[in-house]
Amino acid sequence: MVRCHDLVGDLFPHVRALLLERVFFECGVVRLVARTQPIGVACHACWAVSIRVHSVYVRRLEDTPVGDRPVVIELTVRRLYCENVACTRRTFAEQVDGLTLRYGRRTPSSRRLLEAVAVALAGRAGARLAAALHIKVSRTTLLRAIMALSDPAWAVPNVLGVDDFATRRGHHYGTVLIDCETGQSLDLLTGWDAATLAGWLREHPGAEIICRDRAGCYADGARTGAPNAVQVADRFHLWQNLGTAVEASIRLPIKCLKTSAAGPDGPTNDGDSVDATKAMSPIEARIRERHATIRALLAQGHGIREIARELRIGGNTVRRNARAAVPEQLLTGRHQPRPSQLDPYKSHLDERWAVGHTNAIQLHAELQALGHRGSYQIISDYLRPRRRRRIRVVPPPPPGIRRVTGWMMRHPERLGDEEREQFAAVLARCPELKALHAHVRGFAEILQSRSGQHLKDWIAATRTADLSRLHAFATGLEKDWDAVVQGLRTHWNSGPAEGRVHHIKMIKRQMFGRAKLPLLRKRVLLTAAQAGRRHPLCP
Repeated sequence: MVRCHDLVGDLFPHVRALLLERVFFECGVVRLVARTQPIGVACHACWAVSIRVHSVYVRRLEDTPVGDRPVVIELTVRRLYCENVACTRRTFAEQVDGLTLRYGRRTPSSRRLLEAVAVALAGRAGARLAAALHIKVSRTTLLRAIMALSDPAWAVPNVLGVDDFATRRGHHYGTVLIDCETGQSLDLLTGWDAATLAGWLREHPGAEIICRDRAGCYADGARTGAPNAVQVADRFHLWQNLGTAVEASIRLPIKCLKTSAAGPDGPTNDGDSVDATKAMSPIEARIRERHATIRALLAQGHGIREIARELRIGGNTVRRNARAAVPEQLLTGRHQPRPSQLDPYKSHLDERWAVGHTNAIQLHAELQALGHRGSYQIISDYLRPRRRRRIRVVPPPPPGIRRVTGWMMRHPERLGDEEREQFAAVLARCPELKALHAHVRGFAEILQSRSGQHLKDWIAATRTADLSRLHAFATGLEKDWDAVVQGLRTHWNSGPAEGRVHHIKMIKRQMFGRAKLPLLRKRVLLTAAQAGRRHPLCP
């Protein structure tokens, strides 16, 4: 049998050093009435022990809930005289270790609970959770609790991860620094320039390896702040940079993509022919017309500013059109036709339309029998241009630039049968793309096998091909040669840093993107410290 006094001591271990007078339940609150022991207490200014009492008063401390009920400790404490005549204080209030603090209205356990809630949820969300835990607290109190916490302790890591994150996307960016071996966040810096990183590295020397992306500012900052450290360029960013170069290269031979969809002799229509400008979107037609106008004015000797004033457009727009040799270089992926759930059934609709079945309701019923789950409106929208222009056969749209880029950048074994056939047809019609695909697969082999010693041979092979965008990519590799080779040889990468950036995004969204960097920094560092787990992306 457990005695009542022992049970209270087990539930409230911090009151064992007190004289517990009464425990009762009143108005939905568990109340503990206690007083301090009549013993000597040291002055907090001079540490002289005193037992001479000046007065007593009652302190009300909020404790953690018990049995889904709030707890309040009504503690009678003493104010004592300081016996040291040289002390600057005449009287002082006694404090109970592990229970009270000066001017504190909560017990340490309650304060730790609120700090954990504040770190996890911050202001308003934390206040709502605290209310469910029977703790009344405002959002500003929780924010002050976060900012009052000290940063977690850490030592300068051997492998340092550096990456950028957006405080306001497109406008303001910062730098996150992590320990790649443990995944712990070390610091968040304002800005993502070389001087910021170099200054931090000078203040915290000792990093032997620095994993970073391909940003030139981080390369310069690491070279300036830690000249003896080995820089490692992340393999994912190398592949991403290659994808950008591939997409830019595909925009040049795009004509072979468009002509291949209709055959070498152009589209075959049983009805009236359709003009090319009518088949393209209004945005594409406007871009082509503007490009032709600007190129014609440039050929006549007019300047950039003169053309901008004449056409009433921005100077940067004129410069982009001047740099583009063909209008296809100005067309981005959003102007390309998008896939539709009606694509597998378009051939059936074309056949039925060719033999004279033009009733959309009947065609919708036929497609439903074939497994189509779309609405009648999709079929009606697909047939509407035929009714207006009397087109009997509409050729399938050519594959877009981004789709061809995706086929080229993906592993051949991960392509579906239909995608593999379409991609093979594209490569057969475009010799330039076939050569580009061969170079992409060669670079992929170097990445997968981490054989950086073959990179020079790959660059030499790309120099012989007529692929200007790939030449620019190779030039960028040569400028960052040491870091690129290290990235292709070592197992270290920026994966843990990228994961921490996603964690920062989650915290930003949780606070509706309105938190300033100091609060964001506190929550990122403290959340990572509370997790206390090894990062899953660490080698």
